[in-house]
Amino acid sequence: MRVFVASIATETNTFASLPTGLGGFEAMGMRRRAGGHSAAFAPVEARLAQLAAAGAHELVVGLMTFAQPLGPTVQAVWEALRDELLADLRASLPVQAVILPLHGAMVAEACDDCEGELIERVRAVVGPGVPIGVELDLHCHVSERMLTQADLLVAYKEYPHTDVLERLEELWDLVIATAERRVRPVTAVADCRMVSFWHTTREPMTGFVRRMKALEGRHGGDPRVLSVSFGHGFPWGDVADNGAKVWVVADGDHALAARLAAQLRAAVWDMREQTHAAPVALDSVLDALQALPVGSRPMVIADRADNAGGGAMSDSTFVLRRLIERGIGDVALGAFWDLGAVRCCRDAGVGARFALRVGGKCGPASGEPVDLEVTVRAIAPAHTQRGFGGAPQPCGPSVWVSTSSGLDLVLVSERQQVLGTDLFSGLGIDLRSRRAIVVKSSQHFHAEFAPLASAVQYVDTPGLLRIDMENLPFVKRSPHYWPRVPDPWKGHGAAPHGN
Repeated sequence: MRVFVASIATETNTFASLPTGLGGFEAMGMRRRAGGHSAAFAPVEARLAQLAAAGAHELVVGLMTFAQPLGPTVQAVWEALRDELLADLRASLPVQAVILPLHGAMVAEACDDCEGELIERVRAVVGPGVPIGVELDLHCHVSERMLTQADLLVAYKEYPHTDVLERLEELWDLVIATAERRVRPVTAVADCRMVSFWHTTREPMTGFVRRMKALEGRHGGDPRVLSVSFGHGFPWGDVADNGAKVWVVADGDHALAARLAAQLRAAVWDMREQTHAAPVALDSVLDALQALPVGSRPMVIADRADNAGGGAMSDSTFVLRRLIERGIGDVALGAFWDLGAVRCCRDAGVGARFALRVGGKCGPASGEPVDLEVTVRAIAPAHTQRGFGGAPQPCGPSVWVSTSSGLDLVLVSERQQVLGTDLFSGLGIDLRSRRAIVVKSSQHFHAEFAPLASAVQYVDTPGLLRIDMENLPFVKRSPHYWPRVPDPWKGHGAAPHGN
């Protein structure tokens, strides 16, 4: 069987002022039909190649590219990438199956549903008889267009996304089974009418993920249940389809899929208060840090509002400034996206000591720049960190600078959220000896940093991704969602426990 795989992916923060351009995709690498490399998709391509070889299938790879989240993609860039992918598909015909590892929350200047448009155009090329399977980030906007044009949608179950390759294997098996007419997938969706965040590293969400898996035939559940997904949605994407949704894929039994989707939606609703994390004030977190006994393992502090993985600029100084004001040292912070500061440090060289202005360069959400007396401790011409699936993610030329008060900063040239501990340790910073580690990340840091920590705290700062679900300035998304309104079903359809 000949299987075509390709992808164009990013997560769009429609409230970000800067657009996503071609350079954003080029920075993460572009795997083209004729060759090239994409750092984001290298593990995906490798696993698909293994699966194809194991089943004696032929894998044909088209364009695969990812851009670090920012504002809507420039329309001309989106159209050029879309058309290149479609040209790759036409050149690969005939194919018996298509797999698209996408994101699900990509928005262009004149297209609110890039994934839906792409799937629809792929369908027009391959026709109705070729199964199309789509892997989605769980922070996706699931549209009717996506559901109608794809045979299978499978979302990650874990946040942080530790199961990308596991879900890819699941999708592969289902797409091949569909192509071989061994299953007939049908999908039912239940809209939760909620905009929030769900961390699967703690209860009750860890139990909910176990429940989803237990329903699936591949995990010992009903063999008619092919896949269960909970799409959390991406809160900072102002599109009509924004919001949490549950969907179930069953083998020819739509009634079964609808019944299970409704049950799971009710479960998500019932645990809403337990899973809704209230913002924690910065000074409260720093009070707790100062109260830690000497010799404790470091506290990990997530500066989640400045997460590049959600479209923030990763150069805010709110936490840094408050640490200085309170006289708190022995803290590692990163990663600050600051091209000018990196250049100054590289020119000065390791061991140089001088006054450096850090951060606060990209607008009000970045805060004011901070002036520091720093010593350059290390320089990496092409720094990387471990990403999803273990693939190295490029940070570009990067440096470690320290202050006399015991603050250690990682400055990078490529805007990246913190994923792996090697973002720090790769430059020589011993994290275990620090009092605290401040990471510019929302949750993907958790897998590697939590084992080091005495505690993990999610701090509230005035960044672009501030956790304020009740007051997001939506225009296109309906305001009838929890927690903006206590009961989003009142006067607007069936209750969450209904069918």
